[in-house]
Parts: sequence; structure tokens; C-alpha cells
Amino acid sequence: MIKFTQYFLHTRERPDRKRIRDEWILEAVRHPIREAVQSDGRIRRWKWIEEEDKYLRVILLPDGETVHNAFFDRDFKE
Repeated sequence: MIKFTQYFLHTRERPDRKRIRDEWILEAVRHPIREAVQSDGRIRRWKWIEEEDKYLRVILLPDGETVHNAFFDRDFKE
């Protein structure tokens, strides 16, 4: 089961984020192609989403399991 912050649940209502599926988020959390830790301890993870032809960036809280943000990252380069 995925945990989400209230911030994520609020931003997910945006038109550009509504199409992001839970299974894509879970894939990014479990099997990222890259991971980086921010200075505030939050964890960034990226995953290529074939159906969208884009990279999905998922931001986790420092606990490594609560999703704080998820969006298609136009600037990511593998």
C-alpha cells in the first residue's frame, strides 16, 4: 500500500497530474532508474513510463515510503 502526503493528494487534482497512475508511482518507488537524496532528506526517484513516453519523478519523504510529489519530468536525462 502506498502512503501519500496531503500535499500530494491536493496537487494530484491538477489536470496535468490526474493521469499519473498509482502503479507507475509504485514502479518508480520500487524500481527506479535513478535515485537522489535532497538536502532536506527527501528522496527523488525516476522511472521511464513507456505509455507516456516520459520520465516520472517521484519525491518521497525521508521515510522512503510516503509519496510527497509525482510528476512527469521534462528535464530529466538518463
